[in-house]
Amino acid sequence: MRFATLRVENGTRMAVDYETHYRLTPFSDLVAALRSFGGDVASLADIATEESVAKEDATLAQPVITPDKIICLGLNFSDHVAEMARTGTGFPTLFAKFPSTLTGPYDDIVHTGVSEAMDWEVELAVVIGKPARSVAESSALDHVAGYTILNDVSMRDYQNRTSQFLQGKIFEATTPVGPHMVTRDEVDDGRDLSLTMELDGELMQNGKTTQMIFGIAETISYISRITTLLPGDLVSMGTPSGVGAGRKPPIFLKPGMVIKTSVEGIGSLENRIVAPTA
Repeated sequence: MRFATLRVENGTRMAVDYETHYRLTPFSDLVAALRSFGGDVASLADIATEESVAKEDATLAQPVITPDKIICLGLNFSDHVAEMARTGTGFPTLFAKFPSTLTGPYDDIVHTGVSEAMDWEVELAVVIGKPARSVAESSALDHVAGYTILNDVSMRDYQNRTSQFLQGKIFEATTPVGPHMVTRDEVDDGRDLSLTMELDGELMQNGKTTQMIFGIAETISYISRITTLLPGDLVSMGTPSGVGAGRKPPIFLKPGMVIKTSVEGIGSLENRIVAPTA
């Protein structure tokens, strides 16, 4: 099953994908629906109304608009660790984003105007279904509602000003997510998926989830010992090699460029970088 959040006349509505059209639900986004049903994904299809929107007429927002938290893994692919000249620590490298950083799967991304090192990162993102607190790795996937795509657009110059990643990761409306959340069965819990990123049609990243250092179940279990993961929270699993900062010479995003980030079995995000307004 696939779920999306659509922009409609009076805001946003979570919707169920019916191949040719979306059937709307009473909820404003996927987070609200998951919270209401305690993460019971099987019940989400049953809340669709008769009100529908043809796919060609639909405008998609990010599936999750109001997550309680967004936790991302840095340096979770060995080839990316190497290209960034880092060393592993034996533990997941975690940083957070805020809901205000998220934007839709096909939205323009406004160049910050202050960063000279705006970079891309294609990532598989986990959408939490049931609350997870101190869960065992063996049962961690039971707390997953599904999967989506996240492009962790990063301002490398801000990120590298200190040892903490945060300031390079939280510029507003720079992190596209979507286009859908797909349920676990559609992608075999992300065990062997291709991840690609294209810049103006040129392939920049091409990796597989089998390259992840810390797997999905291990990561959820680890985070849940630190903080409670709630329905609708995102856990983004890191990026393979091929980012702009790792190239010689580096390549960074400029107004007019188009970035396409794809994950096998889920779809693609496509975003144009635009100049900031005066």
